[in-house]
Formats: sequence, C-alpha cells, structure tokens
Amino acid sequence: MYTVIGATKTRTLRVMWLLEELGADYDQEPAGPQSEIALKHNVLGKIPALIDDGHSLTDSVAIMTYLADKHGRFTAPAGTPQRAHQDAMTLWLIDEVDATLWTNARHKDAVPGLEARMHDHFAQSMQILSNRLQSSFLMGDEMTVPDILAAHCMGWAASAGFPPLDDKLKDYLKRMRARPAFRAALNH
Repeated sequence: MYTVIGATKTRTLRVMWLLEELGADYDQEPAGPQSEIALKHNVLGKIPALIDDGHSLTDSVAIMTYLADKHGRFTAPAGTPQRAHQDAMTLWLIDEVDATLWTNARHKDAVPGLEARMHDHFAQSMQILSNRLQSSFLMGDEMTVPDILAAHCMGWAASAGFPPLDDKLKDYLKRMRARPAFRAALNH
C-alpha cells in the first residue's frame, strides 16, 4: 500500500487521481507544505510525497511517471518514440502551463503587471494545447500522465481566475473531471 503525503487541493491531487485510475490502495496524510511530515519526506518541505516500500518519492510529475511505469498503465513504454512524445508533452505542460500558474501564484502581488502577462501566456499556451488535442486524449485514444497534469492545471487556472478555455478544452476538461477516479481522489 502506498502513502501519499499532502493536502488534496494541491498538486497532491494529481498523484491521488492516478492512484485511483490504477485502482491502487493508498492512505493519505493530508499535510501542508513545510509541515513536520512534509519536511520528514522532502528536505524542501514540498508536497506531495509518495511513500513506497520505505522510499520517499517527491514531485508530482516524477511520482506519476514512477507509478505509471511501475504499473505499466497510463504511459507509453520507456525507450519508445511514443514515450519520447509523451515526455515532451509532459515537459511542455510543466514549462509552459504549470510554471505560469506557479509564477502567478507566488509573485503576482509583488511584481506589477505580472498577473496580466501570466494570463496572456496561459491563454497562448491553451491555444497551442487546443490545437494539439486531436483525439480523446492528448496522446491519442488512451489517457496518459499528461492528461492528468493538463486537467489539473486547467482546474487550477479556473480557480485562480485565469482566462476561460475554448469550447474544445472545456469539453476535454469536463470529460476528464467526470471520470470516477477524479471524483474518488477529490473526495478521498
């Protein structure tokens, strides 16, 4: 059984969502960043962390990649061109979407004009993502780790007052959030 360290309404939700999709058993320790338990499992005090067989794993995307690889689901096999394309999508989402949201959350009040620039950058990134979405999921007909990452970021953006998604991405997000595993993770 896995143990997830972190509060649900953070990037921890990404890990819990994938665990629910996998049908894996897990316990949650709903700790906040910099809490005693977070510091115990990550010297930076960041959440989430995943405890598996005595190992503390950190960073939501690293944890999701680990779990997908370990279970052989929600990912293309390592060492394949499909995996390279999937990893490129994951890294693009981290660089262009997640980082934009994080920068805005941490610095919008300290840097004049930053919020407007982050909103513009997010809107540009969502247009690119909409253009790239050609199937049911980002990488084709099967859900992968990038889908969880993208959907989580879209929800984060909506709650932070970022520009609305186009109809194509709204439909995609609605389908992702309608998944039973998303609901289970949210209500865990």
